[in-house]
Amino acid sequence: MYMEKEIAEPARVEASVSARLDRLPPTKYFRGLVARIAIGGWFEFYEMFMAAYISLGLIGSGLYRATTAGLFDVNGFASFLGSFFAGMFVGTVALGGFTDRFGRRAVFTCAMLIYSIATFVAAFQTSPEAMDLWRFFAGVGIGVQLITVDTYISELTPHHARGRYMAFSILVILTSVPTVAVLSYLLVPHVILGLDGWRWIMIIGSAGAVLIWFMRRGLPESPRWLESKGRDAEAREIVDAIERRVIAETGRELQPPRIDTSAAPGEGSGSWSEIWRGRYLSRTVMLSLFNFCQTFGVYGFGAWVPVLLYTKGITITHSLLYTMAIAFTTPLGALGAMACAERFQRKWQLVGCAVAVAVAGVLFGMVREPVLIVLFGGMVTIANNWLIGIFHTYQAELYPTRIRARAVGFVFSWSRVSSIFVGFWVAALLKHSGVPAVFVLISSAMFVIVVMVGLLGPKTNGIRLEELSQ
Repeated sequence: MYMEKEIAEPARVEASVSARLDRLPPTKYFRGLVARIAIGGWFEFYEMFMAAYISLGLIGSGLYRATTAGLFDVNGFASFLGSFFAGMFVGTVALGGFTDRFGRRAVFTCAMLIYSIATFVAAFQTSPEAMDLWRFFAGVGIGVQLITVDTYISELTPHHARGRYMAFSILVILTSVPTVAVLSYLLVPHVILGLDGWRWIMIIGSAGAVLIWFMRRGLPESPRWLESKGRDAEAREIVDAIERRVIAETGRELQPPRIDTSAAPGEGSGSWSEIWRGRYLSRTVMLSLFNFCQTFGVYGFGAWVPVLLYTKGITITHSLLYTMAIAFTTPLGALGAMACAERFQRKWQLVGCAVAVAVAGVLFGMVREPVLIVLFGGMVTIANNWLIGIFHTYQAELYPTRIRARAVGFVFSWSRVSSIFVGFWVAALLKHSGVPAVFVLISSAMFVIVVMVGLLGPKTNGIRLEELSQ
């Protein structure tokens, strides 16, 4: 009897929630889940890219100037950008650990409330100092939200479709860019009910606070996060519900999950210093430099397109029109990322996107014909957003669940550091050297990405999160 008991014991070992999730097939249920989380991200990107499209309105109203008198001049448009990214830096570094501590779902909700309220208040400010203050608070909320969305989606979806689901979320999110572009084209040149058009753009962006309360009810907590905290019963209950939805949709029984007896049931709390040890050291260095440099392409271009065109002598109306046309190419980058996320190694897609941004960016800086402006501007935009669709997956999958949000928050914070300064650098180059010099700066940053990701970036496609972090 004793021997029988010993032999039967391994049969009662229960599969981890990670193994159960990873063997699930792609379904409409997962797409719906990802889309709902992405709607939260939609308002984040609306908020971030809004700056580009209301820039001429802010400058035209006299609230800010296009150039700066010196570093951290609060009267320059760069101050409007810098205060927001300073808040994002605080949100990602100081508060990023909240997501690992309190859970993905709770922080997702609270962060959205913070930046929605801050944006609404900012819409009514009349001095650059007050505007910068409330933009800082909005940045804090978005800094937390960005890393929460990445970790949330990466942990809820099966490993064999992780990149495609993340790219799909970016596709949903990036529809906010042409939306804010069209709204700005229609509203910024006008005064409506006594308020400048750019103020209405900000008010519309603050509507996420209302929507999130309806969205959050059906969102489950991350089972992987619950399991990492030793809350196995709650994690299994959520996975049970997910499995029932998948079975009901597919009409087929599920394959048995993989049993990994070497995995501990709970990972514990983890430590920030862990990202500087073993295999995580090279990943942390690589991702930190990547994030510092990717901002030059994404925001050095995206947030300054109307101003760059205006500086080249193009009228405000035509600048907004060309910018709107370029903005409509934004979802194409996410579509490319979605189509290729699992077909080609993500690290090499990042390298290719960086090369495309560098080449097309230099050409954009040299041309003045409307067709070529839209063509090369569209190429830069597509490459930038393809890069966004891939790197949000890539950095979230390189760390274990116990420290994922904290680690992603740290490496992502370097993009916020560079974002604080890139606006001032772009403004200085525009003032002294013109538009082509801006793209020399952007191309140099893209070269760093090519080298660092090419040399230090690990291959991740089709590999389970738990295997990548061992």
